[in-house]
Amino acid sequence: MLRFAPVCSFICLLMFSPFSVRGADDTGIQFYKEEIEPIFAKNCFECHGNGKAKGGLSLYTRELVLKGGESGPGVDLEDHNLSTILDALNYESYEMPPSGKLPQEQINLVAEWIKRGAPMPVRTDVIEIKEEHGPPQVNEETKNHWSFRPLKQTPVPQVDDRNWQANPIDAFVYQNLKAKGLTPNPQAEKTTLVRRLYYNLLGLPPTPEQVNSFVNDDSPEAYEKLVDSLLESPHYGEHWARYWLDLVRYAESNSFERDDPKPFVWKYRDYVIRSFNEDKPYSQFILEQLAGDELENPTPESIIATGYYRLGQWDDEPADPKLAMYDELDDIIATTSQGMLGLSMNCARCHDHKLDPLPQADYYSMVAFFRNIRRYGVRSGQSVFEASVRSIATPEQEAEHAEELKKYQARVGQLRKELDVVEKGIREQLVGGERDDFKNDSVRLRIIRKHKGKLITQKEFKEYAAKRKAWTELRNHPPQSAEQALAVKEHGIDPPATHILIRGNPTGEGKIVAPIFPTVLTSMTPEITPTVDGKSSGRRLALAKWITDESNPLPVRVFVNRVWQWNYGRGIVRTPNDFGLTGNAPTHPDLLEWLALEFLNNGQSVKKLTKLMVMSNTWKMSSAPNKSSYDKDPLNDNYWRFDMRRLRAEEIRDSILAVNGTINLDKMYGPSIYPIIPAEVLAGQSRPGAGWGKSSEEDRRRRSIYIHIKRSLAVPLLAAFDVADTDFTCPVRFTTTQPTQALGMLNSSFLNEEGEEFAKELKEEAGADASKQVQLALNRVMQRPPTQQEVDRGLKLLKSLENDFGQDKETALKNFCLMALNLNEFVYLD
Repeated sequence: MLRFAPVCSFICLLMFSPFSVRGADDTGIQFYKEEIEPIFAKNCFECHGNGKAKGGLSLYTRELVLKGGESGPGVDLEDHNLSTILDALNYESYEMPPSGKLPQEQINLVAEWIKRGAPMPVRTDVIEIKEEHGPPQVNEETKNHWSFRPLKQTPVPQVDDRNWQANPIDAFVYQNLKAKGLTPNPQAEKTTLVRRLYYNLLGLPPTPEQVNSFVNDDSPEAYEKLVDSLLESPHYGEHWARYWLDLVRYAESNSFERDDPKPFVWKYRDYVIRSFNEDKPYSQFILEQLAGDELENPTPESIIATGYYRLGQWDDEPADPKLAMYDELDDIIATTSQGMLGLSMNCARCHDHKLDPLPQADYYSMVAFFRNIRRYGVRSGQSVFEASVRSIATPEQEAEHAEELKKYQARVGQLRKELDVVEKGIREQLVGGERDDFKNDSVRLRIIRKHKGKLITQKEFKEYAAKRKAWTELRNHPPQSAEQALAVKEHGIDPPATHILIRGNPTGEGKIVAPIFPTVLTSMTPEITPTVDGKSSGRRLALAKWITDESNPLPVRVFVNRVWQWNYGRGIVRTPNDFGLTGNAPTHPDLLEWLALEFLNNGQSVKKLTKLMVMSNTWKMSSAPNKSSYDKDPLNDNYWRFDMRRLRAEEIRDSILAVNGTINLDKMYGPSIYPIIPAEVLAGQSRPGAGWGKSSEEDRRRRSIYIHIKRSLAVPLLAAFDVADTDFTCPVRFTTTQPTQALGMLNSSFLNEEGEEFAKELKEEAGADASKQVQLALNRVMQRPPTQQEVDRGLKLLKSLENDFGQDKETALKNFCLMALNLNEFVYLD
């Protein structure tokens, strides 16, 4: 709506302008009153009439129509067809009115009115227009926005129901509930809690044995012991890493036409998993990703972390290379500012930010921190290795690789010499066009084949062809050290100048800006020191140190809010990537402040913060409905209950493999895996199956975190259940309900195959007893003992499949298992 406000102002101004047109006759004024004013009055006067100037434009006088608003004059008296108002009415640039395009006959009347000189009657009741403010300015008022202020100590409230308060989180929540006249839900049942806890911390369902162990443990420490054991599980990092990978738009291919794979990118994924498992302090986690190569003592791990810069899309054949470079920088700005600062700085690329106090100059000052980064590549795969792959090998490993490379080069050189000898003899005997064509190495084999038995014997040709194949294979697959990583590289210690680009146009270079932090947040000057090895400017490290400085309140608030979101389903601030002026205010501001300081005081430990949250009574509440509370707080802003949620896409796939007993949890880390994708899906590619490998059965049963993420080819089950969009930072996943979900869960080859595996597992564990098979299946799927009614219903289905549909026992059991995997209770979490 805001986008088109100035033009709507033009329209309304035209409708109600009170000034007379010099030289206009009564006919023109009468035409305006009878034909034009009714059109304008109906569509624009509400926002742009007398005393109103939305978008800076009023349409109450002819002078103001000609003056125009932010988009320029509404009417062009020299060339009527260039009038902005006509563009808007024709929906050619702007779209006015926004409620729908006017009938063409009305647009024609407006065009005729403009052609007559836009005559309008004189008005004497003109109300003074107060100038509308433009983009928010950096001033004391905007600096005082709640998320920009320093963190403050907030006392823990005293509550009258101390039995409900397990830790300070409950005191803050209970205080809000009481103030709003709401009652917290009772604690969830133990079977619900154990399932919720396993999915929350591991992303996996508990086994029946694990459920029984917790339910039957009546000791006061049982719950805390379970929390501690799950936080120490290696599978904790596999689950929680996925949240971060969503934020940084992790993918393993480049998109665009070829969508080639990114070399060694899986090492970044493994770095994130290990970081969560090791409970790496958040500040170190961010420092390593933004500037791991610029640290005083870089390690292989910190080099791998800088793969952060290589996760985005890369156009290997851009029509405008300079524009492509700035697009890539903008992608880094968007991901860094939204993911770590909760600010959409990328919105200031072409102009001052319309909603936040972020001038365009601040955007390009942020670009300056990254301006010296080498592009991912130029065109070839070799260029990618030169610009984006670094060695993380030890000196010993480097020496071994150097020796291997020496032998490789010697072999390639020897083969080339032997090929040259044969080709020289052939070249001397060729004539005409063939002699010229032979200069092109790629056609020599084809030309020589034509002369078999004449210029070369069959035996000699066979030997030549074999050597040429070996030479080509070697050239295409040079020895690569296993100890390499996809990482950032810079052009040296002297970055190029960073210009403000006029309207974001790479060819419209304005004044030069230095790397400066957002001025609304600080006046601190970056301390920049180039690296001692002379390979990097040190600018990224200066930025990383500022972001992770404990005196910088915004990044801490943003991350603590994310941890709350990952535990409770949504943040205290519901817009986790937007802590700006128009983002949602926190529902519990004092709680957010307390948590942020608690996080800092505990060494920025994600595990300690998570334990605090899941140990609270707030987290343990039932998700059951309560009409009285629902009527007062339908969105559950005050946390009177725990929000039910559907499992995420990866959790659904992992759970299917877990309950049928085939999941491979032993193998962690390493190169990504390739599940089987149906031929019908592969056929949608320009080259069906290109870039999609074949994994062993054992590997295909690994967790979904290890699936190769190809931007142009998603695994159908994950895509159906709203897997993250890898083109942009993804703070929150949508949860949709669509037909492909049901179709995939019932009809896909994957589900039917897993249903068959489930049936085999049931027969092995429960024998031939149908009742025991049904009971075990439901127990595994729902992670609770089924009721007798549920068992009887399952037996009835088996009997119906056999008697009414003529299925044998094996097929019937497989289809029963398929049904069990489609239960709502399987894919929804209370």
